[in-house]
Amino acid sequence: MTRFILSLAAALAVLPASVPRIATAADAFPVRPVRMLVPFSPGGATDIVARQVASRLGDLWGQPVIIDNRAGASGNIALEATMKAVPDGYTLFVGNVTTNAINETTFAHVLGKLRPSRDLVAITNLIEIPHVVAAHPGLPAADVKQLVEFARKNPGKLNYASAGIGSYPHLDMVLFARVTGMQVTHIPYKGGAGQMVPSLMGNETQMAFLNLGSTIEHLRAGRLKALATTAPQRLPELPNVPTMAEQGFAGQGTNAWNGLFAPAALPKPLVDRIFADTVKVLGTQELRDSLGKLLMQVSPSKSPEAYTAFVRAETEKWAKVIRENNIKVTE
Repeated sequence: MTRFILSLAAALAVLPASVPRIATAADAFPVRPVRMLVPFSPGGATDIVARQVASRLGDLWGQPVIIDNRAGASGNIALEATMKAVPDGYTLFVGNVTTNAINETTFAHVLGKLRPSRDLVAITNLIEIPHVVAAHPGLPAADVKQLVEFARKNPGKLNYASAGIGSYPHLDMVLFARVTGMQVTHIPYKGGAGQMVPSLMGNETQMAFLNLGSTIEHLRAGRLKALATTAPQRLPELPNVPTMAEQGFAGQGTNAWNGLFAPAALPKPLVDRIFADTVKVLGTQELRDSLGKLLMQVSPSKSPEAYTAFVRAETEKWAKVIRENNIKVTE
């Protein structure tokens, strides 16, 4: 018996050296390409930031992070695909205030039992972007006060673009029109800024609340003009453009945010791994400078838990706006 015990002890003593540590899923991730869904067409701010982050995550991980643009249904096509995806870290989603805070209320009848605030895990915020009231160059208004005056004198003659019924460019203009007494016609576009901007340049629509990440180059080139920004003070990049507050419309318009999400059942070690790696690439000066040129301010969350709380608060805030303004989506 003593000899057996000694033999067993000797075997156990060498076991850790002869048997490798079992790697966790988070340690091994990723071992194949990762798919990053974008709910809008190429060219808008959501697509721009997704591509920049995906490229750098791919370099860090040694695996491609492939952008999958799935525009349509106000972002719900990509949103549903992500909520129903296998929670293994290989399907990620870059969303914004429309897809991840507003759609839960406006498209409750479409999403059914799915709820983005519950069925997606919020990993981290990526960027924040001030908005601009953008207009076609031919619109006879140099600022928002003149826009309001023109619209009041010409009820129903101005069209405004949005990323779809219930999107925040739509809701922002609904609130602004209510405050100012304007009568303007809503033209929704399913492809987000990738379709909104061409509609403005082509004079199909004459104005819109748009983020500066999607419009700054067109503003600089004179293809669009800025009537106001939603920033708290004038922006160095647009020193001659007054803020909404300067023109007597404080609180009107939304500053955009984009964030990274995954299916809700993603294991916590993987959530933490993807969070840490994303924050790492967001912290590089190269990425900050690249996005900063487009007025996109890198703004990572303190933790996935903090970002989850933020998104849920946003969802509740916009639900109140939708109910109070009787916004209905029938598609």
